[in-house]
Amino acid sequence: MIRTRVGYAGGTRENPTYHRLGDHTETLQVDFDPAKISYERLLEIFWQEHDPTGRSWSAQYKAAVFFQDDEQKRLALESRDRMAAKLSKPIQTEIIALSRFYPAEAYHQKYYLRNHKRLLAELQRYYAADAALLDSTAAARVNGYLGRSGSTDNLKAEIDRYGLSAEGRGELLRLAGAKH
Repeated sequence: MIRTRVGYAGGTRENPTYHRLGDHTETLQVDFDPAKISYERLLEIFWQEHDPTGRSWSAQYKAAVFFQDDEQKRLALESRDRMAAKLSKPIQTEIIALSRFYPAEAYHQKYYLRNHKRLLAELQRYYAADAALLDSTAAARVNGYLGRSGSTDNLKAEIDRYGLSAEGRGELLRLAGAKH
């Protein structure tokens, strides 16, 4: 993963916010390196991480895959159909063309990281502006590990690239459940 952002997509309101969402859906934007992880693998992870058979009770919280081009649409539809065959149930997750993604407000970004003030403060030394933190690969990776995503072997292999102090690295390893 290069970076992630939370935000809003799929609706018609210009410049939505959390309190003025309109008909948008809260969603996650993932920037990735296809040489390291394929779109197909991202779709596999997506289908594993939620119940695609559950009905959404509002546009704000609906489950959806937003595609950017015909190839992504094809792959998303194929993966949805494989999931339907595997579960033998109708899939409620929608496959929707992405017209525009609006990043959510700064206080919604990097949820796990924002709940660990010491690690957040260390990263803010490099990324003082919220926009810089939002675009930071290091912040995205730290946030993911704090949310217990990713293997401890990967964390140990890349932790020195995040710009954290020795104490910060130790804290991240501990919080991520890694034995060091």
